[in-house]
Amino acid sequence: MTNIISKSCKLPDGREISIETGKLARQADGSVVLRMGNTMLLATVVSNKDGVEGADFLPLSVDYQEKFAATGKIPGGFLKREGKLSDYEVLISRLVDRAIRPLFPDDYHAETQVNIQLISGDHNALPDSLAAFAASSALAVSDIPFLGPISEVRVVRVDGQYIINPTLEQKEKADLDFIVAASIENILMVEGESKEISEADMLEALKLAHEAIKTQCNIQIELMQAAGKKEKRKYEHEVKDENLREELHKLLYDKVYEVARKQLKSKHDRSELFGAILDEYVASLPEDTTIDKDLVKRYYKEIQKKACRNLALDEKIRLDGRKPNEIRPIWTEVDYLPMAHGSAIFTRGETQSLTTATLGTKLDEQMIDGAMFDGNNKFILHYNFPGFSTGEVKPNRGPGRREVGHGNLAMRALKQVLPNMAESPYTIRVVSDILESNGSSSMATVCAGSLALMDAGIQIKGPVSGIAMGMLSDSSTGKYVILSDILGDEDHLGDMDFKVTGTEKGITACQMDLKVEGLTYDVLNEALHQAKEGRLHILNEMKKSLTAPKADLKPHAPRAITITIDKDLIGAVIGPGGKVVQDIQKTTGATIVIEEVGNKGLVNIFATDKTVMDAAVKRVKAIVAVPEVGETYSGVVKSIMPFGAFVEFMPGKDGLLHISEIKWERLENMEGVLEVGEEVKVKLIEIDKKTGKFRLSRKVLLPKPPKKEESTAPQE
Repeated sequence: MTNIISKSCKLPDGREISIETGKLARQADGSVVLRMGNTMLLATVVSNKDGVEGADFLPLSVDYQEKFAATGKIPGGFLKREGKLSDYEVLISRLVDRAIRPLFPDDYHAETQVNIQLISGDHNALPDSLAAFAASSALAVSDIPFLGPISEVRVVRVDGQYIINPTLEQKEKADLDFIVAASIENILMVEGESKEISEADMLEALKLAHEAIKTQCNIQIELMQAAGKKEKRKYEHEVKDENLREELHKLLYDKVYEVARKQLKSKHDRSELFGAILDEYVASLPEDTTIDKDLVKRYYKEIQKKACRNLALDEKIRLDGRKPNEIRPIWTEVDYLPMAHGSAIFTRGETQSLTTATLGTKLDEQMIDGAMFDGNNKFILHYNFPGFSTGEVKPNRGPGRREVGHGNLAMRALKQVLPNMAESPYTIRVVSDILESNGSSSMATVCAGSLALMDAGIQIKGPVSGIAMGMLSDSSTGKYVILSDILGDEDHLGDMDFKVTGTEKGITACQMDLKVEGLTYDVLNEALHQAKEGRLHILNEMKKSLTAPKADLKPHAPRAITITIDKDLIGAVIGPGGKVVQDIQKTTGATIVIEEVGNKGLVNIFATDKTVMDAAVKRVKAIVAVPEVGETYSGVVKSIMPFGAFVEFMPGKDGLLHISEIKWERLENMEGVLEVGEEVKVKLIEIDKKTGKFRLSRKVLLPKPPKKEESTAPQE
């Protein structure tokens, strides 16, 4: 054992988090084990000594993976081992990546890998809110250049009380659920969902989260110092030529500024004019030039970025000519696809989403098999971003991390307004195909998804719209401008990407990434209220196509009825080996799914035709109907005994028709009286309280013969 160092801190409610280094994974550049309760994370970081040749970015990969053994499980599937990251693991990886990536030096280009493994899992200490804390701690004890530390916490609100890093039970009761990342000075990232809260509530949650994060950052500094603070490695990953940079700025800045000032609506037109300036300069160079053309391209990007930013900061002019709070033109259409259960087109400027909503049965639920969570999911949202949406050739390799992240944000935004899915018989799948993209495609997905759900007849609480906000700032002058409905170019140029979704009542989801230090709560509050103004404008544009959910489903959409029955009757509906339910499905054409929930049984019936639905409902109700004394039934003779006959008077329910209850006349035996299979009308006259057996009578339904009068005449 070498030098093992451990530090700990406490959450506001007194629960403890500890960080330990020097015990596990010592050959990594940095490694820690973070523990809260019985949840333990192993975080490691490794970075190559040399930069990637020709790279002008940080080749950073962040992977969060849950070991099934951490929660005493064996993975499902054929291989029975951990494999490709699940969407849940990808989303946590993104939370960490987005928090730490902006804090590496701009000129650091060495391939860097952060791995976070769940090695012990406890639902009372959810790991997603601890992963970035662990990753930053591993970076802190390494020699890798990093402008941290940072940390992340989850903040929820339950019954008006804010809780940091709640248990799973508390999280499920919350009306506000955000994960917040920050350094000691600044908030860096926010992601979460809420039940139509106000902007003031959101700001309060962020402030409380930041206070808890400051404590966690300070403990990392203590850990780093106790471990013998490593001097950060020296590196030189960029070739630099300051004379060339100055020369290019003098030659090209004004030309670039003038192109930006043209306020062209089309991003392709802007791109061509910006590209022409660079091409003209490169073409002017002699063939034997010693100037590094790759360096020219890098410096030209800097010039272009600076010119576009200065135009907005100094003149409040955006690249496409809009005012800072102006939204691009919007048009929408619903019911575009005749055979989809619900469909909508949402187009805002050069961003367009074609979205469908499909209703399925319980059999269509998504199965979740994870180390921390398993079960079923009844609301699914998928986001697709093909290459043609930006005029590019891109192989279709399935969804990447970006598609998973954007889809998850839209799913969080819309699930807040769905009817109670626990009680709904439907599985709902929303699919957004981005057909054009120039910024805010995830928010277009929210808007189109909301319209598609309403077009499908799903009775959502209210339509949801989304907007992407941006910000440009200059720390030296204090100037800043907040931009509504940002373009793709403005996303790359800006210091903030802030997406907000909500109804007329309040916020349902948000995602924020900051690339600049010093964002005050006053500026954030201003951005939130400008976002609200934009959201409401977009909602009004959406209402031109549809103001509320359609009253009924499409004719070809599956109809659903749920019949609640006693748990003891589930077997009767299913029948031996599923014989009864299979026969109902075969003869009626309906789909029937039966499940046990608590002490009740739920019979979910799906059909696309009213006649089919009515027939299936009638069959099920006949099976689960409760026999009532005094009621008359049409039964079938099942067997004959010397003392009477057993008659099935309801599906699965037999009663005894005693020989004395068949006719008013006395019968000596059962010969020739009834036959097996014969239909007979009977009345239920008694249910034995002890045995539950049924006594039937046929004779009470027959006319009672008159009594024979005794003769009173005198005998001769």
